Amino acid sequence: MNNSTTNTVGVAELNEIARQTRLDILDMTTKAGSGHPSSSFSATEIVTVLYFGGVLRYRPDEPLWPERDRFIMSKGHAAPLLYAALARAGYFDREMIWTLRQVDSPVQGHPIQNLMPGVEATTGSLGQGLSAGVGHVLGGRLNNLDYRVYVLLGDGECEAGQVWEAAMSAAHFKADSLVAILDYNKYQETGPISREMGLEPLVEKWESFGWNVVQVDGHDVVDLKTKFATIANVKGKPSIIIAHTVKGKGVSFVEADFTFHGRALTPEQAEKAREELNETR
Repeated sequence: MNNSTTNTVGVAELNEIARQTRLDILDMTTKAGSGHPSSSFSATEIVTVLYFGGVLRYRPDEPLWPERDRFIMSKGHAAPLLYAALARAGYFDREMIWTLRQVDSPVQGHPIQNLMPGVEATTGSLGQGLSAGVGHVLGGRLNNLDYRVYVLLGDGECEAGQVWEAAMSAAHFKADSLVAILDYNKYQETGPISREMGLEPLVEKWESFGWNVVQVDGHDVVDLKTKFATIANVKGKPSIIIAHTVKGKGVSFVEADFTFHGRALTPEQAEKAREELNETR
């Protein structure tokens, strides 16, 4: 059995996986009539590179393999993105994702641990994922396991105080196997981050908390792969990748309207979105 990730693919295929993942997100949320399409679209390349770009070590046929790397979707409302990636990676039958948000389906609107293989934490109450990540790191130390923990944060949830308590504790414990990725799309459900609760100067804040900070184009799979490789050698402190992204990336009218944060496209809108996504082949 392979001790690392599933097969690492090239740049063109990573971009194609990201395109197909967006189509899955579109179809899932449109069928459900609810969900968070634009929040999932903004982080699609990030999650694609994690699972298919040679970053995460995992075994889909052994989801609780003790030495696996952990990925925690702290911005749990982007669950459609996580489900699409896990299905493509082979954790479960892809047909399951079409039951998103149905009563009695394990494919809930936010990830729930132990309902779906590959889901490492129950998330969606924003601000808690980074704390869970610190716990995974400390648990690994106690069990002499050499795995890395990746936590995807939303920028809106960084308004929560618990994120900064977790950031402080991660630096205190020198959690160098912890990597946070910030989906910095500059919007939250109610509007621009800068208007609702400004986060800047963001780089300086994370550095002042004792973190190694790098920035990346969150839609450039080459840049993402490079930055993930770079931080793998950082010792003595946790790392955060601030990924500059576009909310609703890939569909022009979704990019232009932040209110798609928490509402699905209509069937008619979905057809237009599908046309745009198919044109990017």
